[in-house]
Amino acid sequence: MHAAATATTGVAEHGNSAILVTVSSNRDLLDRRRIDLTTGLPTHPYHHEGAWAVGRYRDSPWAKPITLPEAVALIERVHEAAQRGAREALAALAAAVPVPISGIAIRACPALPPTIEERIADHRAQLVADSVLYRQALATEAVARGWSVRWYDRDRVLQDAAVVLGRGDVDAFLHAMGRSIGPPWQAKHKIAAAAAIAGAMHPAT
Repeated sequence: MHAAATATTGVAEHGNSAILVTVSSNRDLLDRRRIDLTTGLPTHPYHHEGAWAVGRYRDSPWAKPITLPEAVALIERVHEAAQRGAREALAALAAAVPVPISGIAIRACPALPPTIEERIADHRAQLVADSVLYRQALATEAVARGWSVRWYDRDRVLQDAAVVLGRGDVDAFLHAMGRSIGPPWQAKHKIAAAAAIAGAMHPAT
């Protein structure tokens, strides 16, 4: 591996889990891991418990009775657990990677109403709020570690990585990267790796 001053971590999230792929400034693959930000709690409290609390899916066999205050309290617990999970996961990653991590690339979040109650009441917001919860937990803890946060567009990230690499097609590069570490190397790993590479294109926050 070439000497490297810093590294960037790309994130491809799914529910409360995420694939993290860390790439050096020399484009060497340094680390690949899967993390769970919460355990023992509902993974989609806005979409499920929040929706049930305001009467959505009332006729569905999987819906359960819950009041709005109970749903809000549950969502607050999930927010807190996700922050702890993100803090612990990023600390473990930083300890394992042989060079300093300077940034993290996370899928861009849509704008949401400011309060939990408003997010539950807004059907569009309620559908995406769980995913945003976990992405923002990672972003907050990354900032607390002094890392920059770069937000990527899922539909453009492969193209952006190709531009950074100076290649017309990034697939062969990502395939070789996956072969260097072995399975699993699936679509989410490739997206996370591309996000880490493409992070240089986007302004940090």
